[in-house]
Parts: sequence; structure tokens; C-alpha cells
Amino acid sequence: MDTRRGFTLISSAFTLIELLVVIAIIALLAAILFPVFAQAREKARETTCISNLRQIGMGVRMYVQDYEETFPIFHAYNSAIPPWTPGHKGVEVEIDPYTKSKMIFRCPDDLGGPSLKTDAPNTDNYNDAYGSSYRFQSSCFTIVDGLDGSYQNNAPVSTADTNVIAATDASFVYPSETRIMRDEIFPFFDGKHDPDGSKYGYWPGYYTQWHPNGGGLVFADGHAKFITSELAFQKTRATPSGKDYIDDGCWWGCD
Repeated sequence: MDTRRGFTLISSAFTLIELLVVIAIIALLAAILFPVFAQAREKARETTCISNLRQIGMGVRMYVQDYEETFPIFHAYNSAIPPWTPGHKGVEVEIDPYTKSKMIFRCPDDLGGPSLKTDAPNTDNYNDAYGSSYRFQSSCFTIVDGLDGSYQNNAPVSTADTNVIAATDASFVYPSETRIMRDEIFPFFDGKHDPDGSKYGYWPGYYTQWHPNGGGLVFADGHAKFITSELAFQKTRATPSGKDYIDDGCWWGCD
């Protein structure tokens, strides 16, 4: 306090200790609130993802009803022709007249993966590279041997024993339990859970974390859900007959 010319002056400046206390409080609040905000943003992305999947599931079901209960022809991850350009083949293209939105095939957590650098240069997510962030199960869609566009990774699918393997509603023994499509990458596909990639097929050159908490699935009856555990994923079925895995025993091989 200072007295000059009859006036009493009181200093209003912060002391160093007071300033440090304020900074410490702000840092503490930030440490508490930032993770909360991050979780809220991720929850919003999960909600958007499952909304996309529900719309896609409805689109598949409308297609099936219009085509005598037969599922679309399988096309997956064909980067030879850019997505949504003339000549590009994909399940998303087949059901586009029913979904009427290209944006629903983009998962908001689609962060691509290392393999895109060689498979689809100049793209940083699966949607831009292939037209869909979501992987369609080959065993759950119709496969036509040698048909232009019945593709997996730019190569025509071969059925070996027959020219056509048709997936129909009648093919599915457990339609509400059989996944027909899913988020490309789940957090438990990583090296910690699958060190050599033999279980899920995501060798180090393929895996990048998308959703930190799980991933979305669409089932043959059209419903969709977001799962948060590896056990929940393994409890789903991967083929119309109800098998959980193909003869070589891998969970991912039916895709």
C-alpha cells in the first residue's frame, strides 16, 4: 500500500505465487477436460459410423428384395479404376440407387493404412482409395467366376468348382448373427493381439488403428451394431452356413 498526496494506493498486480497457482489450476482443468472432450468426439464418430452402417444395411435389404432375395455381386477393394468413376465396380455402387449417398460409405475414423502407399498412392483412407471404408464379406455375397468386376484386390475372384455362387436369403442359417460387412480395422487386429497376422490377416504393413474402442458390423438381416470387444466379434458368424471360420482356421479368411 502506498500513500501519496492524501490518496491510498493498493497494488492490484498478481504476485508470482498467485500466478503460478492460476497456471497450475488451468493445467489441471485442461488435463481433466481434454480427455473428456476427446471421448465425446470419438463417441460422435462412433454414432456416425453406426448410422452409416444401418443405412447401408437397409440398402442391401432393399436390393435383395428387388432381386429375388439374391445378394449383390461381390466386389471388394478394386483400385484399378478410381471410386465412383465410370467402370468402377463395388457393392457400394450396386446399392447406391437405394442408399443415394456416397458419404455413408466413409467411416469418420477411416485413417487408411500403410498398404495404401503402394496399392492406391495419393490416398490416405480406404474410402478414397476403394470407395468404401467398410469391408464386404465375400462369402456372404454372390460371386461370379471371371465376371469383370467380381474382384478382390484388383484380381478376379475364382469360384473354381462352379461359375456362380449365389448368396440368397435362404442361404443364411443365422441371418441375425452373420456379419456381411464390417469396419475394415478393429483395435484388436493389432500386433499385440495378433503378432504374426495369422489370426486376422493384418500384418504390420496393413494395420492402423481406427476406432479405439471397437468397430461396426452389418448383419444379413440388415441390422447393424457397434461392438467393443474381441469376444463379441468372434461370436459373430462369417459364412451363410453359420461357420465362424473357413477351413484354414483364420477368422479373417472369409472376408
